[in-house]
Amino acid sequence: MITVIEIGCANTASVLFALERLGAEACLSSDPLEIAAASKVVLPGVGAAGFAMSRIRELGLYDAIRALKVPLLGVCLGQQLLFEGSEEGDVACLGLIPGRVTKMTATPDMVVPHMGWNQLEVIKADPLTAGVKDGDFAYFVHSFVCPVNDYTLATSAYGQPFAAMVRKDNVFGCQFHPERSSATGAQILKNFVDL
Repeated sequence: MITVIEIGCANTASVLFALERLGAEACLSSDPLEIAAASKVVLPGVGAAGFAMSRIRELGLYDAIRALKVPLLGVCLGQQLLFEGSEEGDVACLGLIPGRVTKMTATPDMVVPHMGWNQLEVIKADPLTAGVKDGDFAYFVHSFVCPVNDYTLATSAYGQPFAAMVRKDNVFGCQFHPERSSATGAQILKNFVDL
């Protein structure tokens, strides 16, 4: 059973439906015991890091998420929450991946938030990136970016390069929305289901 974490600030229904379309058994939960018993876990998020982290703590999920040994996939804001902290509200995050999330720099040609389709560049082979090619498009909606570091699987660029996909041990992330990213997103979610 794949458990999609419900913290009250994410498009959990579309993630759930995308997993079910792939034939995966999936459910929504904000119960720490159910999440701890899952075979895989997805942490989606939309909105502000500070609010999301306060919800994680209020629901008693902080320790449960950090203790997971099964595959964990952070999606959009969920990927950002995997890192040590975020400039967005100067908030401490889950600390599962080293690095700090920073605000995107707006320019006259690059408005923030970054919304729309952008290309991926795979920089590290991994089961999550299987079947994903350089130049494949994914759908992004974000104003903050994760650093490119040793845990980056794929990058994208919008005025600056940023980590579009990450992995450290059992912890994976996608800055974009795989559930809205057509065939590329479906391939990535299938890869996660098949881990």
